[in-house]
Amino acid sequence: MSVRQWLDEQLEDGLLADGFDQALIGYVEQFGRPPVALYDRAACIRILMDRDDMGREEAEEFFEFNVAGACVGEHTPAFAVLAPENETVP
Repeated sequence: MSVRQWLDEQLEDGLLADGFDQALIGYVEQFGRPPVALYDRAACIRILMDRDDMGREEAEEFFEFNVAGACVGEHTPAFAVLAPENETVP
């Protein structure tokens, strides 16, 4: 079962970001709000760079404006910035 299929079962009304299935990492819950799909922000940027042949700066700008900035209500997906694995986070 793919992450997308699993999320379809978990999220009653969850919205997914088209074209970013490889960046799906799960979902996030917050008190008083419905659960929403959770994506790895860095993976989304890599997808834009690879799939759409964008440079890093262009991909980041496109992502911020067209993907992360596309508010579609309370079911808008979330984008995680993951801590580096080999560094101690204060």
